[in-house]
Amino acid sequence: MTFDTLQWVCAIAGALMVGISKTGISGLSILAVALFAYVFPSSKQASGLVLPLLIFADVIAVFSYRAHAQWRHIWRVFPWTALGVVIGFMALGRISDRTTRWLIGGIILALTVLSYWRRRQGAGNRADGTLHWSAAIFVGVLAGFVTLIANAAGPLMAVYLISMRLPKMHYVGTAAVFFMLLNLFKVPFMAVLGLITPSSFAFNLYLLPAVLAGTLIGRWLLKRIDQRVFESLVLALSAIAGLLLLL
Repeated sequence: MTFDTLQWVCAIAGALMVGISKTGISGLSILAVALFAYVFPSSKQASGLVLPLLIFADVIAVFSYRAHAQWRHIWRVFPWTALGVVIGFMALGRISDRTTRWLIGGIILALTVLSYWRRRQGAGNRADGTLHWSAAIFVGVLAGFVTLIANAAGPLMAVYLISMRLPKMHYVGTAAVFFMLLNLFKVPFMAVLGLITPSSFAFNLYLLPAVLAGTLIGRWLLKRIDQRVFESLVLALSAIAGLLLLL
């Protein structure tokens, strides 16, 4: 693969954001999506090319935070996410990048507004959350669908998990395990679609040091950020993600 200097800068910055988002502030994942969108004009192509980077960062995040994972939240939503991946696989090629971005952006904004409203009302103060079971089905299927097409499930799941009002360590641990399972589940689909190739994997190897650096920065940030600031940052970055996708 041949890239110009600016594309390499964006790719390295995107890899750094991947690492930070996996071990620190998950809302930063949208910056990675935006940066890789510049490097690869097609969101579908970027989805496959970036997947090994995501898995590498997932493994580090799970190793760091696995003790904090809340499995009941993972099993509540993951089966529906797997179904969404299958639907996305069947729909790939039948839906345009623009339609996908508008769909994801609109739903992320709606969920972000709902989460802000719940916080203002004082709802969901218990660690186990209060969302109806149907929310897990809706978010799960949609997250699986959009992650296969555009690697954009991060902001969507961020809003969902924040709505559960999990302590920040439980949030990061749960997200780490969930996304590692999800991204590993996606690999066969991406391989069949020809989006993971020897040349794309070589591209990932060049960016692994930036991902590793990002995970170290993310761990440093997480230890120093207040719970409420953490929640606000995740929601604010998710809202920005929704707007960027719409625009």
